[in-house]
Amino acid sequence: MKVLIATLIISAGWINGLAQIPLKIAKLKYQGGGDWYANKTALQNLITFCNKELGMTLATEEDVAEVGSPNLYDYPYLYMTGHGNVVFSMNEAQNLRNYLIGGGFLHVDDNYGMDKFVRIELKKVFPELELLELPFTHPIYHQKFDFPNGLPKIHEHDAKPAQGFGLFYEGRLVVFYSYECDLGNGWEDKRIHNDPEEKRVQALRMGANILSYCFTSY
Repeated sequence: MKVLIATLIISAGWINGLAQIPLKIAKLKYQGGGDWYANKTALQNLITFCNKELGMTLATEEDVAEVGSPNLYDYPYLYMTGHGNVVFSMNEAQNLRNYLIGGGFLHVDDNYGMDKFVRIELKKVFPELELLELPFTHPIYHQKFDFPNGLPKIHEHDAKPAQGFGLFYEGRLVVFYSYECDLGNGWEDKRIHNDPEEKRVQALRMGANILSYCFTSY
């Protein structure tokens, strides 16, 4: 916990223009057969965007952190994505809970098909909490970039609106869940999905807002 809190404090230094050592973020590796490794170029592009547009000092490549590893505490921001099954053991769920209570932040980004699985596993982590839809007035939508209508819709699947949900522990947003949005797909190299540049920029700006919120709201 001490390592995580210290990292969070250091990460806030970019706001004041302080020179800092590169801060690492990580993709969450989980069991169950789902493709946790999806969106291979997404975080690198988001990192480049945040370093340029927000003056952050993020390491240029993300790490991989396993749910049950004590190394979770090295990362103030964890990114979780995939299309399929997710399984947390009880020990993994407890480890993730401890990390989040200790100051960590998890961004779950449904890559279409993950929803019914991840909701069950998040209940293992916080059985006492319910996922709540964030109002469009929530600060995560109004950091450097303004999203008055909430999450941008990057890809269409079921003609459903993009929604942002959260788990709040003692008033603090510890899990942000982007659903029916495909935010991470919008961060990917353009050649992968050939999205219009406007969509890619929207996705990167929203991702920058999430990281900004993560680093300043603890």
